[in-house]
Amino acid sequence: MPDSPPPAQDLDLKLVRCFTVVAEHRHFGRAATALHLTASSLSRQISRLEQLVGAQLLDRTPQGSRLTEAGEVFLPLATALLRSAHQATARARAAARPARITIGYIANIIVTPAVRELRRRHPDAEVRSVHLPWNEPRAALLDHRVDVAVARLPFPTDELHVTVLYDEPRALLVPLDHRLVGKESVTLDDIADEPLSRTLDPIWNAFWRVDPRPDGRPAPDGPLIEGTVEDKIELIAGGQAVAIVPACARINSLRPDLTTIPLEGVEPSHVVLATRAGERGRLVTAFRRYAEAHLTAPDPGSPEVGPPA
Repeated sequence: MPDSPPPAQDLDLKLVRCFTVVAEHRHFGRAATALHLTASSLSRQISRLEQLVGAQLLDRTPQGSRLTEAGEVFLPLATALLRSAHQATARARAAARPARITIGYIANIIVTPAVRELRRRHPDAEVRSVHLPWNEPRAALLDHRVDVAVARLPFPTDELHVTVLYDEPRALLVPLDHRLVGKESVTLDDIADEPLSRTLDPIWNAFWRVDPRPDGRPAPDGPLIEGTVEDKIELIAGGQAVAIVPACARINSLRPDLTTIPLEGVEPSHVVLATRAGERGRLVTAFRRYAEAHLTAPDPGSPEVGPPA
């Protein structure tokens, strides 16, 4: 009769966390600094984890560390395990404090009318609103940093429930001395050779650069934006690129050296309310109702409320 495999041992989440940090930094010294440990202590932690798992997860070299084949398999599962543990804790805390809600929103979107209505109708509730970077709504929801996110598509919506609140036309953001300034509107043909700013997010690039174009051609590459929205605006003001933005992003009052021109022939952007799939909390349900009633497309001629997406 063949030998039975040894029984699986419970994993220590602290050890798992140590492994994911080493995998991220690919260097024990840098990972130890991030974890506020000594390198020798971190090495012992990893060795203990490898004993529990029953496989070597990391190869140590003078240049750093690299994942073994077992480590490559273990890493995504370890990351999911840590997220599940975080979500379990967050959900338990939320259940213990049902009269609390955190509402996230991104730039150029006003949530105030719905937040005020929620506070008026639920005076005993603790209602917070927090600004989110444009690329964080889904992560903020799944990490339980917010309970609701009002954001602009596109972003991954798996594990989420999404309700479209309103649509926004799109426009071209250009410096005041750009050759197209003065036109009532422009089309994709007008900017066929204009460099468009880009990010590392392929979903964002596809929508906000209209890449590829309807005829299959790629959108011209512009500078890669890895920093803030302000960095992007500065590049455009300097004449290094143009950008497609929501038409409501009328930034003339803050940056008199920039202007927007309506962009015709492209689908509008969609402002949505997103929650975690299956979320049925009374405050989340109430806020969804108030958002659908009070959050509408801004007047294109209204003053700017923030930087473009």
